[in-house]
Amino acid sequence: MENTQTVFVPLKSSDRIQSLDIMRGIVLFGILLMNINGMGLAGAYEDPTVSGGSSGWDLTTWITTNMFFEGTMRALFSLLFGVGMFILLDRLEKKGAGIEAANIYFRRLTWLLVFGLIHCYLLLWDGEILYNYALMGFLVFSFRYIAPKKLITIALFLFSAGALWNYSDYLKDIKFMEQVELAQSYKLEGKELPKELKEADQKWEARAWERSQKGVEEYNSSMRKGYFDVVTFLAPKNLHYNEHFPYRYDLWDVLSMMLLGIALFKLKILTAEKSYRFYGLMVVAGYVIGISVNYYETQLIINNQFSMLAFSQSYLTYDLGRVPVAMGHVGLIMLFCKLPILNWLKKSLSAVGKMALTNYVMHSVFAMFIFTGAGFGLFGTFHRHELLYIVFSIWLFQLIASPIWLKYYQFGPLEWIWRNLSYQKRHSFKK
Repeated sequence: MENTQTVFVPLKSSDRIQSLDIMRGIVLFGILLMNINGMGLAGAYEDPTVSGGSSGWDLTTWITTNMFFEGTMRALFSLLFGVGMFILLDRLEKKGAGIEAANIYFRRLTWLLVFGLIHCYLLLWDGEILYNYALMGFLVFSFRYIAPKKLITIALFLFSAGALWNYSDYLKDIKFMEQVELAQSYKLEGKELPKELKEADQKWEARAWERSQKGVEEYNSSMRKGYFDVVTFLAPKNLHYNEHFPYRYDLWDVLSMMLLGIALFKLKILTAEKSYRFYGLMVVAGYVIGISVNYYETQLIINNQFSMLAFSQSYLTYDLGRVPVAMGHVGLIMLFCKLPILNWLKKSLSAVGKMALTNYVMHSVFAMFIFTGAGFGLFGTFHRHELLYIVFSIWLFQLIASPIWLKYYQFGPLEWIWRNLSYQKRHSFKK
């Protein structure tokens, strides 16, 4: 009897869910809107007073992005990644892949982890997320059969655990500032600092130096050097993030949203199948709750002159603001997908979403050549609001280039490589 073997292949274009691709394209653009601040300015991703300007249009830009996009774009990116990995497994298992489904799934994540390391160390983006997604993706595998309500419950538990850790850090920051003030009074009186106060004083001075004009200029200068100098300069930061972030932030920030995303997909919320009324209520509820919390946090930070304690206190309600706003964004995007309008824009955004990995890494390549010494060396030369011109230019380029590319090719170039490595098979590239 002749042996036959089922060949498992990536999802065909005709089988893709358009609402997810459109949403992926929109979120990818939102990610760049936030990342550009870290790509082009020293220490300004969170705090505009460090560099890039904190008045006029620069302050308006910070307030707008802090209210509507900070944390929410990463949340939706995480949500979509969890959905994508669930769809991959579900499709393979329904085709009878058996253990091969797990093989493909874990190979896919292992190669994503490798891509992430290349992305941060060699493409010079220390804020990259692929490495973190790969690690959290390994955990998602065990949650794929869980019912939506239980997934939401687990996600809420993870959010709560993260909030408790933030509260613990806030108490530590209060104690730290008390030590700093005491150390300063000791120094004014000419007293010798005890070990604990000396350590706090040294930490505070190091922070003050990093935020000072000379510290920012030194950072800018390091980023404008040659390629290998920048690789060496950023390597310790990348190492710290890769070691520290997975257990300090990703479990509560990334994994929670991945599980929530799978729950929303199972409930058919992310496929634009619910009513206009449902998505409308989602928008109203999400924005009323989330923007109110974000407004409180933003005012708290501004009223306290962007102090360290103000930022630390704002993290206590971080998820209470960003998650509802993210859900409001989901409702708005689904309404856009359902409405019979701007079909040309939907097509372009869908193409951007289909090439999400390529377009995401492309952001870093553009930034490397624009800002670092590997290219034009313009790091630190733009104001915060001026970086938006670069963002809009990249958006426009990818809206035009992505559909043109997919007219002739099955996948984006990095998607094609990733699929070949995951399935251990060379797939057709050209259409």
